[in-house]
Amino acid sequence: MAAPVIAKDLAKVASYCFASGIIPKSLKEFITIVLRKEGKKDYSLLGSYRLIALENTLAKVLEKHIANIISKATEEYRLLPWNQMGARHK
Repeated sequence: MAAPVIAKDLAKVASYCFASGIIPKSLKEFITIVLRKEGKKDYSLLGSYRLIALENTLAKVLEKHIANIISKATEEYRLLPWNQMGARHK
């Protein structure tokens, strides 16, 4: 729902990152949360907890966009080596 509102600004940020090779520090930061694993008898042990890393949402959008570009170019320019499976599916 937010895409139409932020698309132009996001495109500017992405273009800057690609052209300069600089990724803002804020896009590389994660927030890590700690969750208790249910049913553990002793919560003083580290194994009783699970760490969850939350990635910056904007970074995830940029990563997906880059992955799509790479995937499209790989297919369009046939950049992956030929193999038997690929030949059967075409």
